[in-house]
Amino acid sequence: MQGMSERQYAAHVGLSRGAIQKAKAAERLVLYPDGSINAAASDARRAETTDPSKTRKPPAPKLKPVPEAAVAAVGDTLREQGLAVPAVGGGTTFLQAKTANEVLKAQERRIRLQKLKGELIERARALALVFRLAREGRDAWVNWPARAAALMAAELSGSSSDATGQQITVEPAAMQKVLEKHVRAHLAELAEVRPDFR
Repeated sequence: MQGMSERQYAAHVGLSRGAIQKAKAAERLVLYPDGSINAAASDARRAETTDPSKTRKPPAPKLKPVPEAAVAAVGDTLREQGLAVPAVGGGTTFLQAKTANEVLKAQERRIRLQKLKGELIERARALALVFRLAREGRDAWVNWPARAAALMAAELSGSSSDATGQQITVEPAAMQKVLEKHVRAHLAELAEVRPDFR
C-alpha cells in the first residue's frame, strides 16, 4: 500500500470514516493506483474544494472567571515564598498558580506532620490553656496579701523603731489592706493588656 487507508486518513484529518468515504465518492480525494489515499495531494484538493463557511470550527474553550480572592491568595502565597508576584490586574499565569498550589500543599502537609508529632495544638485549646494559667496566676496574687501580711508585719515590727527608740508595731490587718490595694491595682493594669492571638 502506497498511501493511507480510509481509517488512517480519517484519523489524520480528524473526520469520521464515513466523511472520508463520501469525499472519496465525490472524487475530492487523490488516490494511488492501489486505491490508497495520497494524503498530501488529498489535503490540497480538499482545501481547494471545501467551502470555508461550511467547515466546522472547534468551539472556543470556555474559561471560567477566576475569583479575585483566588488570585489574591496566589499572590500572597508567592510573596511569602519570595517568588515573583503577578502584577495587579495583570492576571496570574498558569505556572504561578501551579507553583502557589504546590507551595500550599507542602505547607498543609508540614502542618499536618507537626500536628501528628504534637508540635502544634488547636487554637481553642491553646486559648483555654492560657486563660486557665492566667486565672490561676490572678488567684495566687489575690490570695497572697492574706498570707504575707502577718509575716511582713512581724518583720517590720521587730526591726522598726521611731525617733525615740521605741519599737513600732505594725498591725497585720492594716498591712493586708495596703497589700491588697496595691495587688488589685497591679492586677487591674494587667487585665488591660489584650494579647492578639491571630
